[in-house]
Amino acid sequence: MTTDNIMVEASDLVLGYERNIAVKPSSFTIPHRKVTTIIGPNGSGKSTILNAIAGVIEPLSGTIRVYGEKPGSRHSQVSYVMQSLAFPEGTPITVREAVAMGLYPKLGWFRRPTAEDRDRVKLAMERLKVTHLAHRHLDELSGGQRQRVYVAQGMTQPHEALLLDEPLTGLDMVSARTIDDIIHTERDRGHAVVLTTHDLEEARASDWVILMAGHVVAHGPPQEVLTRRNLEVAYGLGSLHHTDGSFIDDPHLDVEHDHEHGRHLHPH
Repeated sequence: MTTDNIMVEASDLVLGYERNIAVKPSSFTIPHRKVTTIIGPNGSGKSTILNAIAGVIEPLSGTIRVYGEKPGSRHSQVSYVMQSLAFPEGTPITVREAVAMGLYPKLGWFRRPTAEDRDRVKLAMERLKVTHLAHRHLDELSGGQRQRVYVAQGMTQPHEALLLDEPLTGLDMVSARTIDDIIHTERDRGHAVVLTTHDLEEARASDWVILMAGHVVAHGPPQEVLTRRNLEVAYGLGSLHHTDGSFIDDPHLDVEHDHEHGRHLHPH
């Protein structure tokens, strides 16, 4: 991978919160203009890696560079859509206003949006199929509709890379398909997309994978990373599979409970 094709480069990166280590020393790269999935068990450090790329947290040690610069710099051109955005209940924010908040990194508090800025808001709403919801308040929307609004907000922000924290978890079919389409069309537009997921098939369909288990177990093309040996390292020896051979990654799975109730699981 040449320097021009690298979005993220990390070396001996250690991450944590208030000195509680969440990611042990890890080195990895993430390519530009590709879809990269970060996968691993619950608590394995997936969202922490996204937070570091976005500049939300500082490394405890080691280095990380995004497009050759410190994460979170004004020129890094990274838009981060978190798993959930907190708006106080009852806050009278409309869908259009929420999407337009994506312009803040460019405009700040006082500059007025240009015609081009307003077009960005309009296009993002169209792409995420929320135009008809423009005047609705956020607390009137379903979970899937709100997620589409948050992704539209991220799309409105000028960016070279889009970070998405479990963007497809628990969504209705329309929302999941709409956001999945955004993931792949962003790549086709020459942008990088980095997302966390629990879905092994989603990871297999991406261009690049980072497999986590409190540290980076492996990174690279999915066929090289998602091997049986690497998955057993990440998820534990005897990783659980359905009787049909499909892989299970359910953070709420209770093996003993499932055995008691006749759900046939077995180590593979």
